[in-house]
Amino acid sequence: MKNEIQFELYGDYALFTDPLTKIGGEKLSYSVPTYQALKGIVESIYWKPTIIFVIDELRVMKPIQMESKGVRPIEYGGGNTLANYTYLKDVHYQVRAHFDFNLNRPDLAFDRIEGKHYSILQRALQVGGRRDIFLGARECQGYVEPCEFGSGTGYYDKEKGMHHLGTMVHGFNYPDETGQNRLEVRLWYVKMEKGYIRFRKPEECKIVRPVKEMEAKGFSPYNVQSAEQLLQELGGE
Repeated sequence: MKNEIQFELYGDYALFTDPLTKIGGEKLSYSVPTYQALKGIVESIYWKPTIIFVIDELRVMKPIQMESKGVRPIEYGGGNTLANYTYLKDVHYQVRAHFDFNLNRPDLAFDRIEGKHYSILQRALQVGGRRDIFLGARECQGYVEPCEFGSGTGYYDKEKGMHHLGTMVHGFNYPDETGQNRLEVRLWYVKMEKGYIRFRKPEECKIVRPVKEMEAKGFSPYNVQSAEQLLQELGGE
């Protein structure tokens, strides 16, 4: 099945916020991207509700370093306040991922055309994605380009032993991907070896906590328009 994507991801700054630091307003970035952040980035390259992206592996190419900045975030009650955000600086990663068909979407079974999605995905990657790439936060612009995963020299290639990065958010279980009418959050313990992080699949995460009840959005001929139909309409004008 042609369903894999390999790409480089880089930028000047990143903010993959540790949720424990959001409450007080002094945001602190995780030391590496979360599974969910990488999934969101791949979906910015190309996404359709017919498919689900699975992040397989991350390679950290540059040293993990942080920088604090004074910022003026907007307060919920209006106006601005002062805070310190701690960002990752000068980040560069390689990512390997693939897509599967979303079997919880029988209403979109007609769109399960492997070659079509694979070709569009590769073309979208060549031009840097269909939507803007953000490294965890809107102010952190990111860039993507194709690569061969594992190629080139990484900063941690010759490191011995395992880097234990602690318990982190893995991602969210959304109703349209699980078939259950609730939103859940997943956590896992992260280990990095020679710069490589091999992600667990969502269903393999042992720590899962409910967030709230939620229903998946439904798709039907009334709110879905095919590209062929759109081209016919444009050609007829």
